Amino acid sequence: MSTPDMIRIRDLHKSYGSHKVLTGIDFSVPTSQVVVVIGPSGSGKSTLLRCCNGLEVAQEGTIEIDGRALLEHGRLLPEVQLNALRTQVGMVFQSFNLFPHLSVLENVTVGPRTLRGMRRAEADALAMTLLAKVGLQDKTGAMPGSLSGGQKQRVAIARALAMEPKVMLFDEPTSALDPELVGEVLQVMKLLAKEGMTMMVVTHEMGFARDVADVVAVMDAGRIIESGAPEVIFTAPREARTREFLHAVLSAQGSVAAALPPAASADAAAAATPLG
Repeated sequence: MSTPDMIRIRDLHKSYGSHKVLTGIDFSVPTSQVVVVIGPSGSGKSTLLRCCNGLEVAQEGTIEIDGRALLEHGRLLPEVQLNALRTQVGMVFQSFNLFPHLSVLENVTVGPRTLRGMRRAEADALAMTLLAKVGLQDKTGAMPGSLSGGQKQRVAIARALAMEPKVMLFDEPTSALDPELVGEVLQVMKLLAKEGMTMMVVTHEMGFARDVADVVAVMDAGRIIESGAPEVIFTAPREARTREFLHAVLSAQGSVAAALPPAASADAAAAATPLG
């Protein structure tokens, strides 16, 4: 039996004026799987991700979250229903977006207390559990300004988890970090993946995509040009544009030796079937 889809996107189109950002996206994220979206800058990855919680509104298409329409034929849910559905979709941004005037503990508890009506003691207990999960149980009283970038991002992950979402969206969560801090954030994301959290991740971290993703989707010019298992995408991609992108990225990251051959075999290319 196939795994049900947590996110289902059909015929999604998004433009800014005359500039087309997303063009006919058909895409699914199965429950309890990790789908990593890669591709060159400007290909539409972050816009696609932000459409999945209504931060961006596509002009055409349908998006369903756990079987419920977030966007239907280009029409977004009314605000009250939209906000209710958003509580099921955790979002982690590249710029952390912590409340600077609130402590670490307060940042994590503000959502459950204000949006879910959770009592302070219950919210504090949940926050302590989540901060321990991300390795920050000793930072509950700290202010965001005193934290490193990696610590801020781990607080942001704990804050998103405090709403007990059904799916987590990560928009390049390590791109604003110093290289030595990237690993601590990726380690938390790997833990979530092992626990079965449904995740859609936009990233340039090819090692994470190779090691953790169930599916890697490649975007270029507003389209998903191919998708498949990491071992297929990274060793025998079907599309020349994918090979060109991976060669450039892996060369820059010093791992080109582990990258793809110049041409994909027909058998491997056939295995890299599109999502949806």
